[in-house]
Amino acid sequence: MNAPQFTAHNDLLARAGRVVAIAARHADGVDHEGRFPAEAVAAMRAERLLGIQIPRDLGGDAAGFGVIAEICTALGQACASSAMIFAMHHIKCSSLVEHAEDNPWQRDFMARIAKEQLLLASATTEGGIGGNLRNSICAITVENGICRLEKDATVISYGDHADAILITSRAHKDAAASDQVMTVFLKGQYTLEKTTNWDTLGMRGTCSDGFLFKGEAPAEQILPKPFAEIAAQSMLAASHILWSGVWYGIAVDAVARAQSFVRAAARKSGGQVPPGALRLAEVANLLQMVRSNVVAALKAYEEAKTDADRLSSFGFSVAMNNVKLASSETIIEIINQAMLICGIMGYKNGTPYSLGRHLRDAHSARLMISNDRILGNTSTMLLVHKLDTRLLG
Repeated sequence: MNAPQFTAHNDLLARAGRVVAIAARHADGVDHEGRFPAEAVAAMRAERLLGIQIPRDLGGDAAGFGVIAEICTALGQACASSAMIFAMHHIKCSSLVEHAEDNPWQRDFMARIAKEQLLLASATTEGGIGGNLRNSICAITVENGICRLEKDATVISYGDHADAILITSRAHKDAAASDQVMTVFLKGQYTLEKTTNWDTLGMRGTCSDGFLFKGEAPAEQILPKPFAEIAAQSMLAASHILWSGVWYGIAVDAVARAQSFVRAAARKSGGQVPPGALRLAEVANLLQMVRSNVVAALKAYEEAKTDADRLSSFGFSVAMNNVKLASSETIIEIINQAMLICGIMGYKNGTPYSLGRHLRDAHSARLMISNDRILGNTSTMLLVHKLDTRLLG
């Protein structure tokens, strides 16, 4: 990293640090009340973090996934809901940034995101498709330059609070379920009729209610690339890397609390090694494995991002799927072990070592695109794909 890049990186992290401090102050309240983390998102806007992925010539910082994932991790240590909102916003940004190809409307919209700090939401799930985002029942219609869409969106994360929603559908009424497009609808171009409430075990602040979506907008807001290409070439990597950054952050804070507990126990015991110390060493090893997993994924994506064929390959998809699977499974084990270290002080709410929120938030990880579905997709690909068994690639 050269000097200008290093300076820009540090500036972004400094701005993020101020947001993290605000998110941490409100995290327990957001979780307890199941409310949108308005203070943290307002701070993201104030620090201009919602536009950092946008190219510089359009007013952004041209930030890569590395620094965005780092911010996801920092926020994850403070408030997982705030971190997930930041991650999902930038997953949607990647669909615009990586596939704009000088499309005038997309470029103008990206400039608006950077200037106005617009918050983007996603509506890829739909009633009747069983969580398979690569299929749609609803279809967009276009007439006289206007597109219209109605969708039973079983989940729209922070839909009530977004400035725009990127939504998937079949490309037209006669299209196959997998022949999809993604359309950007701006606030004022759609209505949301709530169908389900987001009253959940964890990630309560993402406010991912279900809605009947009805939208009408200029047809130029339909992204020209098929959704299959967007999903394979940017959304897959963005989702699994940035989500994993959030989950790693949750686990980091859990281990930090366990470490503080062991240190306090050591001081009380006159410096003798307390019983939890060995388990702490084991959990630190697991934490490092998650970190290495995410770092390797970032490296793999950076090496592949300029090669559309490589991004769409079975090998790349298998690798990104494995990142998600490993991160989402391991963090639960880490937090369970941290709970055993802290004992009743970790189990109780309101102590410096409380881990209930961490554990509840972590359990969402295996369900955000079900691990069973991912394993099923990977198993199909492995019928024809030869595993890469090299150490360094």
